[in-house]
Amino acid sequence: MLLDTSISRQTYIEDCEVCCNPIEVTPQFSANELHAFVANPIEQ
Repeated sequence: MLLDTSISRQTYIEDCEVCCNPIEVTPQFSANELHAFVANPIEQ
């Protein structure tokens, strides 16, 4: 998973590399360092 540190807070959907189910990913950066990370499965 590649994260863009130039955007301080973002939310996007990415498919799991193992099972291909979608995951909502919300990373938060401060001074280009990862400050918080949340990943929640999206039920289908």
